[in-house]
Amino acid sequence: MTFYGTWGRFAGRVGAMALALAPLSAHAGTQVEERLAPSVVTVMSSAISDQPVPVDYGNRPDLRAWMDEMSRRLAPKVADGRSREEFLATVHYEASRAGLDPQLVLGVIQYESAFRKYAISSAGARGYMQVMPFWTGLIGSGDNHNLFHLRTNLRYGCVILRHYLDVEDGDVYRALGRYNGSLGRPEYPTGVMAAVNRNWQFAPAQAKALPVTASLIVPR
Repeated sequence: MTFYGTWGRFAGRVGAMALALAPLSAHAGTQVEERLAPSVVTVMSSAISDQPVPVDYGNRPDLRAWMDEMSRRLAPKVADGRSREEFLATVHYEASRAGLDPQLVLGVIQYESAFRKYAISSAGARGYMQVMPFWTGLIGSGDNHNLFHLRTNLRYGCVILRHYLDVEDGDVYRALGRYNGSLGRPEYPTGVMAAVNRNWQFAPAQAKALPVTASLIVPR
């Protein structure tokens, strides 16, 4: 899944409000614990159940070009090559597992934590995707509560963002607002998508970007 052809409604919002990126402090908002229907809790709990990234996932022929290009771009933030490989393989696996575009997840991570594993916001959100601790009690169980663990943090973050996309019928702008706890304000979704546009877009050689008149609805 990619963002080709998904810029429609959002493109106009982003164009006039592109923000400076790579923040020094975490950008988690004022998200508060919400009441979820039991059926939603069940689905989300199942989604965060631990499934490790398959061995050599990043070396799959269909992923190698993506891994190499993203590694090159991420090198200024993550110097160690092996750490970059693990990080990017986990990002791609968890994003794809949740039905998200990996480029969107990279944009969220950049804007939320500037790729800092141990980032903590003033609101208490933790890790790469700035997950609020209450989520571990709401949908977590067992030993998956360490939000500074790479796979745990990305698993929670991707499942939560997927949940908000479903709530908002695929509207990325509003889903990002919910994820950050700033629904209705433009700064966060604009900043995330500016990060995607500037740093993380990826078009396979055979793909062609579509005009920006298409709808910003991400199918599951």
